[in-house]
Amino acid sequence: MSDPKSDASKYRLRRQSLPEALAGSLRERILNGEFKDGDPLVQETIAAEYECSRMPVREAFRQLEAEGLIVSRIHKGAVVTTLPDAEITELFELRAMLEPDLLQRALPNFTKQHASSSEAVLVELEAAYHRRDIGRVGALNWEFHKSLYVPAGRTQTLALIQSINIQTDRYIRLQLLLTGGFQDAERDHREILRLCVAGDDSVIDYLRAHIIKAGQDLVVALGRRRVEEPVGAA
Repeated sequence: MSDPKSDASKYRLRRQSLPEALAGSLRERILNGEFKDGDPLVQETIAAEYECSRMPVREAFRQLEAEGLIVSRIHKGAVVTTLPDAEITELFELRAMLEPDLLQRALPNFTKQHASSSEAVLVELEAAYHRRDIGRVGALNWEFHKSLYVPAGRTQTLALIQSINIQTDRYIRLQLLLTGGFQDAERDHREILRLCVAGDDSVIDYLRAHIIKAGQDLVVALGRRRVEEPVGAA
């Protein structure tokens, strides 16, 4: 295991809003799989890596726990959450209920400007697919979906959907790596945008099927991985 102090420069943060910046950095490390399901996050170790006190680490941990990425356990400290298959399925079922409804509300207000914004994000996302840049794929996947829902003007629903996406993001990234599903994702997103631009109501069912299939493929891929690499294994 590497010496935390030797890696300090890699994780050094700018001083403004330190807990928020720290939470952002740790979030990305969880989403990218550097910290895996069940891994402990030790305050002292994290503080040493980032060259800060434990206070901002504690505040960052609170934010990550509110997002469902870590959980605090008595006598064990913070650990990266492990979502059972049933909970992953539930999250994708929630997405399949909420996101098509939001898109249906957005579609009548979907202008050329909205289409242009979504197209710009999609081009970046497709480039990330081709590079297999999984970090950018995770961030841009949400940005693309968000760009389609913004015209609905439903800020509370959008915030709720974003929180669900944060919880499932790391598993989606893993599923793409395990299954090589980049091409299918690229095709589906391109078709979703085409239907939105055309004002075609069939996009609602297409989006729902896209989300449900992603959830099903994810559970299958995770099932295989958990058999091959049990949580907590070295």
